[in-house]
Amino acid sequence: MRATPATSHVSSELPAARFDPALVAILAGVCAALHVGKLPPAITALQAALGLSLMQAGFLLSLVQAAGMAAGVAFGALADGLGPRRSMLFGLAILALASALGGAADDATTLMVLRAAEGFGFLLVVLAAPALVRRLVAPARLSKMLGLWGAYMPLATAIALLAGPWVIALAGWRVWWWGLAALTVAMAIWLAAAVTAGPSGPAMRSQTGPRWVARLGSTLAAPGPWLVAMAFAMYSGQWLAVIGFLPTVYAEAGVAGTVAGALTALAAAANMIGNIAAGRLLHRGAPPTRLMSTGFVVMGLATAIAFAGFGAGVPIPAGLRYGAVLMFSAFGGLIPATLFVLAMRVAPDEGSISATVGWVQQWSALGQFGGPPLVAWMAVATGGWQSTWLVTAAFSLLGLLLTAGIARLLAADAPTRSTSSAKP
Repeated sequence: MRATPATSHVSSELPAARFDPALVAILAGVCAALHVGKLPPAITALQAALGLSLMQAGFLLSLVQAAGMAAGVAFGALADGLGPRRSMLFGLAILALASALGGAADDATTLMVLRAAEGFGFLLVVLAAPALVRRLVAPARLSKMLGLWGAYMPLATAIALLAGPWVIALAGWRVWWWGLAALTVAMAIWLAAAVTAGPSGPAMRSQTGPRWVARLGSTLAAPGPWLVAMAFAMYSGQWLAVIGFLPTVYAEAGVAGTVAGALTALAAAANMIGNIAAGRLLHRGAPPTRLMSTGFVVMGLATAIAFAGFGAGVPIPAGLRYGAVLMFSAFGGLIPATLFVLAMRVAPDEGSISATVGWVQQWSALGQFGGPPLVAWMAVATGGWQSTWLVTAAFSLLGLLLTAGIARLLAADAPTRSTSSAKP
């Protein structure tokens, strides 16, 4: 059942480069994720300019995940035919165009449609990136590099939350959208130059057609991809909801926009600690389900400390609340890097890895689509943020149940893997 990473394709077909091509691929993912992270610091400005409601802001946060929610596994199954490099370049082009057009939008509906288009481009980039990294690095480096890849979202979010308030304050939200469009064009040019095209022709075309259907079917018939994918949704839904609304929470509390952006950026960046640590711990043999359980438990407890009674006179010091947000993000970072590694382990076979990663991405998108509106609904229903921790705690509890299921699956599969490895 375990899929063994393919031998690295780094060879003479890649020209000498001063910058690791795998890192360029990861940075392209960071660039794509900037389009997800660009919205939180702009919510207040968009509410003033376009008259957005809090619920509309919640859907703007999540609509960028619509394409992944609808078609992640399908794009994963087709990824071998399209090729990871070509997929990433195509996705970056879509992101650049949608962001350029979004900067000219005059109403919420147009912006929402373009956010959905950005989601399509985002999917093409981030779904293909792990496969490209896997092709570009030696198998011994894969866990560490996937740990770095797992940090692409928090890094992008931190950059957006630091830069966004300054750009918006100086030039407005439209320039923020247009600036990211220009950056994305530059990133596409760099990726095209740094990474050569992979295999093409009959060998790649043979991956389409009936074999595409077979890969899709075997992925959806196996329990492992379902458990890993749903666990990712439990993580992604609460992380984006908390980090995405944090600038709004602080703005309502009277914190200046640039200060709120810096505080939120630090919270997002803390997630990178967990991602990188998970990659190193997994490389040293740490049990993946132990890392996941630790992440979900701390996330659930931390949001209770951070938001319980917020604004309702409950005497929890502001420093303690913010420290809990940092812990929520840092320990939560143990989860995504672990799940990227597990996705390759639970894939039904070598040919289904892309489809499995696509299924994980689809559920991650589902979590990010549903999490922010659920938290926004709780805030509206209770008249504040003081009860929103109940939503995130429910996500954590479900994540722990799914982690237990993954642990049972890995334990049941261990004898099979041992027997297989013992054969000559």
